[in-house]
Amino acid sequence: MTVAVTGASGQLGRLVVESLLREGVQPVAIVRDPAKVADLAERGVDVRQASYDDPAALDRALEGVDRVLLISGNEFGKRVAQHTNVIRAAERAGVELLAYASIPNAERNPLILAQEHIGTEAVLDAATVPNVRLRNSWYWENYTNGLAHTVEAGVKYGSAREGRVAGAARADYAEAAAKVLTTDGHAGQVYELGGDRLTYVELAQAISDAAGKPVRYQDVPQADYAAALENAGLDANYAAVLADADAGIAEGILDVDSGDLEKLLGRPATPAVEVFRAALN
Repeated sequence: MTVAVTGASGQLGRLVVESLLREGVQPVAIVRDPAKVADLAERGVDVRQASYDDPAALDRALEGVDRVLLISGNEFGKRVAQHTNVIRAAERAGVELLAYASIPNAERNPLILAQEHIGTEAVLDAATVPNVRLRNSWYWENYTNGLAHTVEAGVKYGSAREGRVAGAARADYAEAAAKVLTTDGHAGQVYELGGDRLTYVELAQAISDAAGKPVRYQDVPQADYAAALENAGLDANYAAVLADADAGIAEGILDVDSGDLEKLLGRPATPAVEVFRAALN
């Protein structure tokens, strides 16, 4: 069985490749720039070059592939068309299973981040390639940027009110994807994936526990949070996306209680405190 991972040089993609290697599978790593995964090639990984904008290169990259994980691109505004190129190439290649890394509650998810995932899932609905949706919730790593400053200030800001976010370590989502790619019975399935369900008060406590210093949560209006993120140096559009995500968390849109992640992993998801402790160390 030949298993390919698109976007294999990215943070999630590389972790999926590592998980596949641990499963005893020698994966195909599809990347735009092979130089970024030279270390994987040295370990025997089959590195193939293709961008999501190049159907001919995607055809070459998926030649002989049985199963493929489509990890979403990072060019906002272009992603549905790019993902469609991968889906069509998978159809032409006769791929037996395409797994797509999506977002929770895609049928009703209003987040800015969700819209291109929703568009991609619509393409998959009409596609001929058998597929499975891996609807990953938030990464705990999303909270590690500026974590040292948060600990120093003793305050975690946000606009999630009392909503819960079902996060997990990025490596957990990667391991779950590898399980799906290397076992049978997943075609047609939709997995809503998330780990521990924390309010931001509990999230601040996890940061506090990891740091050994008191950290509290301070809720602020969405617009003020976006402005604060922008003042901290984030791009205005990205700041708006993050503040919008917090507003979605307030409404429960990233609160996943399916248990699907734990079932796929065969173990509990990694606690947030472990991810924060590793980041601080």
